[in-house]
Amino acid sequence: MTTESQLKTRVREAWHEAWDKGNVDALDALLADDFARTTQGSDESLSAAAYKEQILQTRRAFPDLTTSIDDIVEDGDQLAIFWTSRGTHRDELLGIPTTNREVTTSGSNLCTVVDGRLSSERVTWDTRHLLTALGISTVRHDPAPETVVSSPVGEPDPELLKGFNRQFVTGVTVVSTMDGDRARGLAVNAYCSISLDPPLVMVCIQRTSSTWPALFRATHLGVNVLGRGQHDVVSVFSSKDPDKFARIDWRPGPHGSPLVEGSAAMLEAEIQERFQAKTHTIFVCRVRHAEVDEGAPMVYKAGRFFDGGDLTELAAT
Repeated sequence: MTTESQLKTRVREAWHEAWDKGNVDALDALLADDFARTTQGSDESLSAAAYKEQILQTRRAFPDLTTSIDDIVEDGDQLAIFWTSRGTHRDELLGIPTTNREVTTSGSNLCTVVDGRLSSERVTWDTRHLLTALGISTVRHDPAPETVVSSPVGEPDPELLKGFNRQFVTGVTVVSTMDGDRARGLAVNAYCSISLDPPLVMVCIQRTSSTWPALFRATHLGVNVLGRGQHDVVSVFSSKDPDKFARIDWRPGPHGSPLVEGSAAMLEAEIQERFQAKTHTIFVCRVRHAEVDEGAPMVYKAGRFFDGGDLTELAAT
């Protein structure tokens, strides 16, 4: 039986041979006979042969391509690969003529392992980064079309940024999912609605969270907007208790995601895209189920919690 360390080593070796050297046949021992590769947001599925041709096409466009595997997370029959690629654009790619620009892009692959081989692979990466690096996606141009004008680059003082964040008022949510037969979740205020049509929401989760691996593998998640009387729930999800859901009342949603009883509002959503943002993953999800209670929500500002039903409405001007 292939051990975790052996599998990771095989992945790194085959990846290096195929992507960095163009020896795509090195993938044969790693990929299952019925291997299928899909890219998030696309219905296209590539066989092993088509995948190898894709690598060769990419290497023709970037002959000095090097790809580093930043991390591999293995859990049961799931394998998550986080990667960064660098190269110089020397030939046409995606209809874009040669630019001779150096490009860096990154993404992640979620793989299913069967008998020590990869049977499927789902790739998440943002092509806009690549297009921007090639000068295709820009904010504005000066009179010379080939010259990109960018905004000044700088970073604010950390204390000033903290002060900015303290001025932003948010709700308090518990983002939840199932990890096999075990409920997992964490307190999150990085949640927002993207659109009503289609019904899309997003949450941002730090990769060091103990719940992150389960969320990354999951197909659905729950978002529970806590009510003003649920300070005890906040305390549970702020603790290091390994089984937080054993201490609260909850029930499964239509797709199994844990919904916290007593919440001001609850929804269950299907995870559709996962974007890597340095230390965090942004989950873009399509809402499949929602419930709203009459109770007021809990409000968070500057490290303190407030009664969302006791807000003073501003007079219209």
